[in-house]
Amino acid sequence: MTYRFLPLLLLFFMSFAPKTTTTTTTVTDPTLIASATASNLAAKIELVYNSLDANNYALPQINCFKKAMEGFFVLRQKGIIQKDILTVIDFSLSSTKKRLWVIDLASNTILYNTVVSHGMNSGGEFANNFSNAPSSNKSSLGFYATAETYNGKHGLSLKLDGLENGINSNARARAVVMHGASYANPSILKSQGFLGRSQGCPAIPDAVKNEIIQTIKGKSCLFIYHPSRSYEITSKLVV
Repeated sequence: MTYRFLPLLLLFFMSFAPKTTTTTTTVTDPTLIASATASNLAAKIELVYNSLDANNYALPQINCFKKAMEGFFVLRQKGIIQKDILTVIDFSLSSTKKRLWVIDLASNTILYNTVVSHGMNSGGEFANNFSNAPSSNKSSLGFYATAETYNGKHGLSLKLDGLENGINSNARARAVVMHGASYANPSILKSQGFLGRSQGCPAIPDAVKNEIIQTIKGKSCLFIYHPSRSYEITSKLVV
């Protein structure tokens, strides 16, 4: 699938492009420049958020979306991701909630919104503990690049490359992938009160796995959020 920039996303990127001028440059306090840049970025992200076509789905929380877009911008500029598709998982929410969104930033449209499992050792109804360690059976937070698909024990599955050192950089070695699973189907909520849990993979309902995986595969951005984590993505990028 080929994506093209529509005005809002194009404006978002162009606003950070170098500008040329023929006037004399004045030396300015770098802290003021950084503050102004951050303020400009926040304004652009809020514009994109407020312009989203929800497509009859709930919007992600604004704080989660802002963090996702900040990282998306960095990764897109570096060429680490190549598609204008953003997948957001908000692990501050109960597993009973639809806490995964797939957003087409070229058309400002939410394509999918569904439930998603967290690792069995990350918590019960809520995910509160995270790890990058092998055999931890915990979810890992942060930014990922989607990679290639394969057919495994869960059928069509999607490999993920963790992009942050010490946070999710062992994702491929841990076989943390996106796949469908019966324990991730919403019907299980009636019997146990929360979604089934994985060994660390973001597992999704079987009914939507093929569509979602085919949409986001091949170097799109996936972000797993939890408010307990505060970080600067540029300091932890795996490059």
